[in-house]
Amino acid sequence: MKKHLLLIISIALFVAFAFTSCETATGQGAGWGAATGAVLGAVATGNARGAAVGALIGANTGAIIGASIDEAHALRYGPPPRDGFPYASPTDQPGFYVSPYPPHQIYNLRHVPHGGLVDDAVGGGYFRKP
Repeated sequence: MKKHLLLIISIALFVAFAFTSCETATGQGAGWGAATGAVLGAVATGNARGAAVGALIGANTGAIIGASIDEAHALRYGPPPRDGFPYASPTDQPGFYVSPYPPHQIYNLRHVPHGGLVDDAVGGGYFRKP
């Protein structure tokens, strides 16, 4: 029974973090690290304390890795515009959006989360998916 309880707790932690969206790579890294660490800690030790320690270590490691990704993105994108990045306009086709930069290229953004930053290779700027 004890092993089943730990498995249930580990799965619940994994699902909770997997379906929680964070805007930054630091937040996403912390969430995935905590979920993975909890599962590995529970499997390795067979008790709840191991799962908690694994989640703590995983969250810290994931946050550190995510912070380095955020820093790399900041160097790539440069400082954001004073009014923020412009938003694309939706088209009649679901998942396809028109860039706010001329020549107003249409992009398939089904894989991009809402609010995600997109590189307009044709228009030469960055914009957000609404």
